[in-house]
Amino acid sequence: MHKHIMPTYASLPVRFVKGKGAYLWDDEGQQYLDALAGIAVCSLGHSHPEVAAAISEQANTLTHTSNLYYIDKQEKLANKLCELSGMNDVFFANSGAEANEAAIKIARRFGHNKGIDEPLIICMHNSFHGRTLATLTATGNDKVKEGFAPLPAGFIHANYNDIPAIESLFEQHNNIAAILVEPIQGESGVNIPADDYLNKLRDLSEQHDCLLMLDEIQTGVGRTGSFLASQQNGIKADVVTMAKALGNGVPIGACLSSGKATGLLTAGSHGSTFGGNPLACAAALSVIEVLQRDQLSQRALQLGAKMNAGFKQKLQHCEHVVEVRNKGLMIAIELKTPCTELVAKALEQKLLINVAGGNNVRLLPPLTITDAEATSIIDIVSDLIIAH
Repeated sequence: MHKHIMPTYASLPVRFVKGKGAYLWDDEGQQYLDALAGIAVCSLGHSHPEVAAAISEQANTLTHTSNLYYIDKQEKLANKLCELSGMNDVFFANSGAEANEAAIKIARRFGHNKGIDEPLIICMHNSFHGRTLATLTATGNDKVKEGFAPLPAGFIHANYNDIPAIESLFEQHNNIAAILVEPIQGESGVNIPADDYLNKLRDLSEQHDCLLMLDEIQTGVGRTGSFLASQQNGIKADVVTMAKALGNGVPIGACLSSGKATGLLTAGSHGSTFGGNPLACAAALSVIEVLQRDQLSQRALQLGAKMNAGFKQKLQHCEHVVEVRNKGLMIAIELKTPCTELVAKALEQKLLINVAGGNNVRLLPPLTITDAEATSIIDIVSDLIIAH
């Protein structure tokens, strides 16, 4: 029991004090294999030497000045992100929720500039966009909203991977300013849409002159096999949000804009005290350098396919498995019944996993794991599922 910490998390009974690569050690010296990577954050593994060196060097040079002044590392990171994504400019924040807040403000300003007094943003059921009041409202999960009314207006929801549902909303409303969607829904169980889903959303947004805003907070930075998951569809959104793996554990978020979303946030219209500070940007620049040099996006694509095949082979006769699915190293094994107890059972086996949506074993291992570590994950998780 943590006497002075608000009980907002149902934490597992373990304290980690050290990490290296794909492993964590607790305060009793026991070693654990991490197949969750801090919920898709530590994609280069724990205590990556080059990221640690970049953080140390920057901490010994300059940590913070505020955005009242130009920041060299921030400019370099913005240039790199735009080069890799094809986007035009970046607002830096400290988290995914903050990046999505910036996206929501861009959408509303876009709507107001079109003469829409009360602009609407289409979001999806079972989505997750954060826990601020606005991002909570955008999130398509009623349970997490309980007790927090009144919530902000301006959000409507449709079923994920359902283009006719989106078309119907456009028929019903003439004040839609944006569509906000995850390329893959992570928190509800790694829900992967049809291959052309994002392309059709892109077409609809252009047809109805609204913004397409992609929440790539969990899917970005190489996890699905490309720098952004949406790049596999050959499209460019008007707004893209990123966070999680961008700093490998150092808090940083980014809201990128292009096309008709560019230039909507101007001096005084948005800001962040800590956003884009030299320390966070130094970490992110190092992450991207390693990601590119070691071709970790391609590694995620190849190893994800191998792990998918390994799980299917191990679980082929397990009747309570519905499906194994993945996009890169974003993996889920869906069961017919709730399986949250598998998290604690995996912990007993010195493996860290997650259950999303109640019945999906979710795996988000570091992109740097070895084939042997991947095999260990497959074996332990499969045995737990078979015994479930």
